[in-house]
Amino acid sequence: MSDFLDSREEVLALTKQLVGINSIVNTEGEMVIAHSLYTLLASYPYFANNPQHLVLEQTTDDYYDRYNVLAFVKGTKKPSNRTVILMGHTDTVGVDDFNQLHLYAFQPDEWMEILKEEDIPQTARDHLHSGEWLFGRGALDMKSGLSSHLYLIKYYAEHPEELEGNIVLVAECDEEDSSNGILSALTTLKKWKKEHQFEYVAAINADFVAPRYEGDQNRYVYKGTVGKLLPSFFITGAETHVGAAFEGLDPNFVASELTKQLSYNAALCNEAYGEVTVPPVALKQMDLKPAYDVQTALSVFSYYNFFIHSWSPKDVLELLRKQAETAFQHALQTFENRYKEFCSISGQRFQPISWKPRVITYEEMDDMLIKAHGDTYTVHMDNFKKDLLHVDTLDIRMYAARVVEEAWKWMEDKNPTIILFYSSLYSPRIEITGKTKDEQVLIKALEKAVEDIQPNYEHPIVIKNFYPYISDMSFLALSDDDKDLAPVADNNPSWGSKFFVNYQDIRDLNVPVINIGPYGVDAHKKLERMEMTYSLEVVPNLTNKVIQNVLHKD
Repeated sequence: MSDFLDSREEVLALTKQLVGINSIVNTEGEMVIAHSLYTLLASYPYFANNPQHLVLEQTTDDYYDRYNVLAFVKGTKKPSNRTVILMGHTDTVGVDDFNQLHLYAFQPDEWMEILKEEDIPQTARDHLHSGEWLFGRGALDMKSGLSSHLYLIKYYAEHPEELEGNIVLVAECDEEDSSNGILSALTTLKKWKKEHQFEYVAAINADFVAPRYEGDQNRYVYKGTVGKLLPSFFITGAETHVGAAFEGLDPNFVASELTKQLSYNAALCNEAYGEVTVPPVALKQMDLKPAYDVQTALSVFSYYNFFIHSWSPKDVLELLRKQAETAFQHALQTFENRYKEFCSISGQRFQPISWKPRVITYEEMDDMLIKAHGDTYTVHMDNFKKDLLHVDTLDIRMYAARVVEEAWKWMEDKNPTIILFYSSLYSPRIEITGKTKDEQVLIKALEKAVEDIQPNYEHPIVIKNFYPYISDMSFLALSDDDKDLAPVADNNPSWGSKFFVNYQDIRDLNVPVINIGPYGVDAHKKLERMEMTYSLEVVPNLTNKVIQNVLHKD
C-alpha cells in the first residue's frame, strides 16, 4: 500500500530500548522509565519547540514515587478539535521466574542466545530460531505496543500537516497493580480538554493480544473491555480445641467449600454479545491465625478473580451471596454427616448442630453496628483505619480484611458467618456497541482499517467485543450507572482511607476505547515473546488508519 508506514525497524529499536529498562511495577524502575521517555520525547524538535505539549507528572495519592508521561501533537492539515488518545503502560510484572538469570530478562538479544542452550518447549524453540520473535520481560506486555504509539507520535510530530485533529499520548505507570497511573492522568486529560478545547472522540490502547485457544491463528482487536472485580470473604467459625473438633466449626472448612463452589464454576461466567468471561478462580485463601496453637482458627480471608461483561458490581454481590449461602449449607451438611459418622464409630452421643448459614455484606454489617453502637463504633473504626495506614506490609486487600476483622469484634452475635465485600479496585467493563455517535464513528473506522490492512497480512484480523484481560482501558469510559457502581464504595472497607477512585472523572471523559496491540504468547511468564511482523508492522499501521478514519470528517 502506498500509505503503509515503514515502521518495523524503528518500532523494534524502541521496543528493545524500553525492554532494556527494568520497570517492574512498584519499584524505582517506574520512575526511571518515565524520565527516560520524557527525555526521548523532549529531544524531538516538535516538543523542543512546543515544550508545553509534553509533561512528566508524578502520580497523586500514591505510596510510590513514579510518573506518567503525557504529550500531544496538534495537526495542521485542517483545523479540528477532534482528538484521539493513544495509551499504553510502562511497567511490567516481576522477573522472579527467571531465577538466577533475571538480569537477562531486560536484554532481549542476550536472553535469546541463552535460551538457545536452555531446555524449552518445541514451539518456543521454533519461535526462537525463526528470527520473527522477540523474547524478554515486557517485549509483549506491553513495551512493543507502547513503542508503536511512540512511533506514531513521533511521525505526526514530524508531519503535523498530515494530521487532521490532534493525538494525545498517555504513557502511564502502575497498570500491573492498582492503575494509579491512568487514574492520575485523568486530571490532566480533563485539564487539556478545557485548555485546548480537545474533543476526545476515541482512545486506542496497545496492550498485548494472544491466541484464545490451541491452534488459534487469529490476531484480535477489541472494542471495549472486560470488567474485573475482587469479591472477598471474611469467614468466621466457632473456635474449639482440635481434641474436641466437633464442638466448634473450623472456618477453613467453610472456606474450602466456598472455593469449591466458586472456582471454575461455569455458572459464574458472564455472556454478552456472544462472548463469555472465564469463571472465577481463587487468588488467596488463608486463615488469620497469627501463630501456631491447637485451637482452630477464628477467621479466614479469601478472594477471587471475577470477570464481567454485562453484570454490574451490584449484580455480582447478589449472585455471590447466593453462591456463598449454598456453599455454607453444603459445609454444614457435610459437617453434620461426618459428625454422625464419628459418633457412630466412637460411641459418643450425637448433638444436633445449631448453626445456620449466614451470609451478609460488609455494608449490611457496618449498618448494623452503626445502629447498635453509634458514634462509639464509627469513631473507633475511623481511628483504627488511620492507624492501619501506617502498617507498610498491608496492601489494599489485606488492609480491607483487617478492617472487617476489627468490625466483626463489635458484633454481638458471633455465630459462624460469611461476610462478603470488595477488597480492591473495580476495573469497569466497557461496551462499545454504537450507542453514541462517537462509538459509531470508531466502530466504522476500525472496520475500515481492518478491511484495508487484511489483504496485506496472512493471518485473520478479527474484531471482538471485549478485551479479555485487565487493562487501563477500563478507566476511560463507564458502562455502569451510579446505582450499579455504589456497592463498589459501600462494600469496600478500604474506600476513602487506603484508596479512592473518582469514577466521575471517568464519566466526565467517557471516551470510547479499543485495543490494537502486539501479538504474542506467554505474557507474564519466563518465555514471554512478541511476534514481530504483526506487532511492529501491522499494529502501527492499523492504529494509524483508525486515527485517520476517526479524525477525518467529510
